[in-house]
Amino acid sequence: MAGLGRVLMSVTALAKNQLEATARPVYMVCRSKFTRSRIPPQVFEERSKEHEMYGGDPEQPHKLHVVTRVKSTKGRPYWEKKVVKSLGLLKSHEPRVHKNTQSVNNQLKIIKHLVRIQPLKLPSGLPTEEEMGGSYLNSKGELVIKHLQTSAEQKTVES
Repeated sequence: MAGLGRVLMSVTALAKNQLEATARPVYMVCRSKFTRSRIPPQVFEERSKEHEMYGGDPEQPHKLHVVTRVKSTKGRPYWEKKVVKSLGLLKSHEPRVHKNTQSVNNQLKIIKHLVRIQPLKLPSGLPTEEEMGGSYLNSKGELVIKHLQTSAEQKTVES
């Protein structure tokens, strides 16, 4: 920080000398590689046309997202890495289930180029507590329930 102050002081000293010679002001721009201002505002706009493109009903939205990271965060800005970590997407191609809420959707908008988002489909309905052990998520975003076979209780025959 002290080095930056010295640079600014030397630039202002040069600017004073040049101001006497010319009447133009000197502007200095300090910008790092990644800044939030470089994100285009179209990223954060509402996209109602995407409902027709990707399928889905805006009046009856799904309640849960299946989010899978498909691209690496290597070389990405710190705020994208922070969002990926907060959503638990540290391993690639490992699905995570998140609620369809405004706060989660705002985070997903920031990293939408790194993830695949699908609605959670329940073809067999909600599983019971006994069926939770045999359920898994497949690659299509469906919660598949494996029905465990139980042995039929043998009834004793009385003669």
